[in-house]
Amino acid sequence: MKAKAILGALAGALLASTAQAGDVRVMWYSDGVEGEVIQDLLNRFMKENPGINVILDNVAYKVIQEQLPIELEAGKGPDIARVTNLKALAQHWLDITPHVADPEYWKANFGAQADWMRPDGSDAITGFMTQLTLTGGFANKTLFEQAGVEIPGEKATWDEWVDAAAKVQASQQLPAAFAIDRSGHRISGPNASYGGNYIGADGMPAPVDDGVKAFVTKLVNWTAEGKHSKEVWVSAAGTTYRSGADDFINAQIAFLYSGSWQIANLSTKIGDSFDWIATGSPCGTTACSGLAGGAAMVAIKYTQNPTEVGKVMDYLAREDIVKEFTERTLFLPAHKGVVAKGGLNFQTDDPNVKGALEKFVQASSQIAPAADALPAWKWASAYYGALVTRASQVMAGELKLEEAWARMDQDIADQVAQAK
Repeated sequence: MKAKAILGALAGALLASTAQAGDVRVMWYSDGVEGEVIQDLLNRFMKENPGINVILDNVAYKVIQEQLPIELEAGKGPDIARVTNLKALAQHWLDITPHVADPEYWKANFGAQADWMRPDGSDAITGFMTQLTLTGGFANKTLFEQAGVEIPGEKATWDEWVDAAAKVQASQQLPAAFAIDRSGHRISGPNASYGGNYIGADGMPAPVDDGVKAFVTKLVNWTAEGKHSKEVWVSAAGTTYRSGADDFINAQIAFLYSGSWQIANLSTKIGDSFDWIATGSPCGTTACSGLAGGAAMVAIKYTQNPTEVGKVMDYLAREDIVKEFTERTLFLPAHKGVVAKGGLNFQTDDPNVKGALEKFVQASSQIAPAADALPAWKWASAYYGALVTRASQVMAGELKLEEAWARMDQDIADQVAQAK
């Protein structure tokens, strides 16, 4: 923690020392091609607004998750950031209502997700979703065909998907059958599909319940059996995120559970190496749910240039700019006007992409209520962190499952106490 604090302080000092009057620093991470797209859009903005210099700092997602919160707690950071931890850090976001040209435009087009990124009870405009996302699966269609294994159909269960992927693993001599991203967020849709619920009647975190235990137990057992990629989950510690996407791209697994944000990444890196499809979320005992979410562009309240920040945000939130960003990045838009008008021309020649996007749109209607409540819940990140930390320790042989449940509850309680 001391090392992280030092790194955060150094990064904050660097940002502060390099920022000039009229500068707007944007901290940005990418899953696919969106870093190139946003740079192009910002270059055009600067041509239209020569008095504003926008500096795009492309960083690893780990920096957004681990370093940015430290900077924010120190009252420092960039002027704008692309983040996924929306609610838990909402006290650090700037209310840009006084700094945008038409607040009613923002409310009309981004109001549906506004509560995801502002403090409870607030009506602040703090940013906008660059895209909506949904967790879900991807199958290597070519590997299934080579193994002579039928791809599970609609309403197939998690057990059926894992069994099918394990047959492909055996046939094609793969290191693992499948991988779920190392993320408490990623296993929360499956947990909800088995009846798991994180939110108590008082709005505070509920103890880990039987639904959570049901899926996490399955995941631990699949890992012990060599079906689930142990490497993805035990190669990091704590809440550190690791995706299984590279293993899928390299055809080392038959099934990946990640999310819609991977579509552009898979298309770019797989090319014509093999055929792949999106699958939606496998079913549990009560639902076949993924977890909605997304990344947001938020303004940081510690900026010295709020007027310039407002102009950058207004530009990026423009309907034509959102539409172009969506078409070029292969993301699902969060802008009400863009969604209502339709006619999106996704810029890809990859035949796998259109079907994948359509599948995620279809799966968005199957989100369980317990999962649907999480994006706007203050304590979601605390719950996700406890899940991934302790489940990975069980997979590594450092904890027994029965010990893990108690540790998860304690981790969450500690986060609540610390916040208070």
